[in-house]
Amino acid sequence: MLIQTGRDGLSQPGASEITPRAVYDNRRNVLKLMAGGLAGPMLAAWAARDALAQVARPGKLAALASTRSAVAGAATMEKLTDYKDATSYNNFYEFGTDKADPANNAHSLKTSPWTVEVEGLVRKPARYALEDLLKLSAQEDRIYRLRCVEGWSMVIPWVGYSLARLIEKVEPLGNAKFVEFISQADPRTMPFVGSRVLDWPYVEALRLDEAMHPLTLLAFGMYGEVLPNQNGAPLRLVVPWKYGFKSGKSLVRIRFTDREPRTAWNKAAASEYGFYSNVNPEVDHPRWSQATERRIGEDGLFAKKRKTLMFNGYEAQVGQLYAGMDLKKNF
Repeated sequence: MLIQTGRDGLSQPGASEITPRAVYDNRRNVLKLMAGGLAGPMLAAWAARDALAQVARPGKLAALASTRSAVAGAATMEKLTDYKDATSYNNFYEFGTDKADPANNAHSLKTSPWTVEVEGLVRKPARYALEDLLKLSAQEDRIYRLRCVEGWSMVIPWVGYSLARLIEKVEPLGNAKFVEFISQADPRTMPFVGSRVLDWPYVEALRLDEAMHPLTLLAFGMYGEVLPNQNGAPLRLVVPWKYGFKSGKSLVRIRFTDREPRTAWNKAAASEYGFYSNVNPEVDHPRWSQATERRIGEDGLFAKKRKTLMFNGYEAQVGQLYAGMDLKKNF
C-alpha cells in the first residue's frame, strides 16, 4: 500500500506553469466551432474524439514527497503539459489501442499489493514490495520531455529516482549486458491483454549502461502525486531520450541478461521499431517523418510543428553512449 505523506512544495508545478482553464476550454470550443462547418465531417469527428478524451481529474491522488533533482538534464524551462492532457491521451495497449482507451479502461487495474521480481545475472536477486522500492532512495522531481513515435510530445513532471539505485543494490554480474523490463499482463484487469496487436507480456529492454545512466528514471508518480493507472501505475520506466514506448509501464519483473532481448514492438514490426529507439530526427519511421512533432495541448491542429531535437534534447547528456555507432543502422 502506498503511504500518503506531506507534499513538498517543489514537487508540484506552480499555477503559472499550467495552461489556464479558460484558455484550455476556449481552445476546445474554437475547434468545435470549426468542426461544425468550416472543416467538414472529418474535422468534426476529430473534435468529438478529442472532447471524449478529456476525462475529469479523478480527485487528488496520494502525494509523493520529493525534492528537486540535482541530476544534470533533469529539468527543462518548457511549459508543462496540462494534467488532463497527460492523463487522457496515452498509449497503453493493455487497455486499448485508441489514445482515450487507457483513461477509460484502466480503472480495472489493481495496484495493491504489488511486487517486482529482480532476477537473472545479479548477485542479489530479490522480490521487492512496492513499499520497499519506494524507500530504496529519496524521491526526486524531474521535468522530462516525452516524445512519441507518432509525432506528438509532452512535458511531464515525474517523481522517482535513478534506476541505477536499484541496479547497484542487486549487483549485476560481469557478464550482464542488458536489462529487460516486463510489464503486468493480467487479462482479468487489463482487457486488451490477449489481443493480437502484440505478443504479451509487454517487454522492453535497455543496454546496461543506458539503464545505469542517471537520467533513466524509475518513476512512481507525476505532478507530485502517485501515477494514475493509465500512465503506468504503480511504477514505470522513464527514458527521456528515447521514444515513449521504451518506457515500460506497470512493471512486475526486471531481468539482467547477457543477450539483447527481443522487445514487444521489435517483435511486432522489426523494420519499424529497432532495439535502441533513440529520438533521431534524421531517421524516419517507414510510414512517416520523425523530423517534427506536435506538443499535445499546446500546439493547435494548424499550428506549425516543432523541430524534433536529437536525443529529444538530451544529446549533451547521453550522446557519448553511442559514440562510433551508426545511428541509422542502430535505430
